[in-house]
Amino acid sequence: MVNDVLGRKGLHVVSAALLALLVGCASLCKDSAFAKYDDAKEVEIIELARTTQSWDGAALPNYPVGKPELIVKRYVFPRGSKLGWHHHPVMNYGIVQQGELTIIGQDGAEKTVRAGEAVVEMVGTVHHGENRGDKTVVLDMFYISQIGTPLSVPHSEL
Repeated sequence: MVNDVLGRKGLHVVSAALLALLVGCASLCKDSAFAKYDDAKEVEIIELARTTQSWDGAALPNYPVGKPELIVKRYVFPRGSKLGWHHHPVMNYGIVQQGELTIIGQDGAEKTVRAGEAVVEMVGTVHHGENRGDKTVVLDMFYISQIGTPLSVPHSEL
C-alpha cells in the first residue's frame, strides 16, 4: 500500500515536471523570431533587405577596386552592454538572431533592430550599438571588404 501511494505520487511528480518542461519549451519556441516558420510546407525565399542606403538614409559607397574579402562575424551583447564608438570603412549588414540591438549615431539618430530583422550599417559615420533589452543580443554581421582593410575603426568615447 505504501509503495502504491509513493508510486502514484512519484508518477504525478514526474507528470507535472514533464508538463512544466513542455509548457516552458512551448513558450520559449513561441517567443523565437523564427517560430512563425515552424509550420512551413515548402521552401520560401524571403528578402530581408535590398537597399542602396544604410539605416540612417546615407548612400552606400561604391565597391572597392581589387580582390574582395567577405567576412562573417557573430557579436554577442550581454544585457546592458554596448560596443564603443566606431566607424566602418567597409560596407556591412547583419541580422539580429536574438534580442534587440539599438544603434546610435554620433548625431543622436537611433534605430532598434529586433530578432529576425536585418540592418545595413553606416559606412564612414561614427556610431555604436547597445543592448537596452532584457535578453542577450546575438547579431550576425556580413562584411564586404578587401584583405588588409580594417572592418571598423574605434573612436574614443564621445
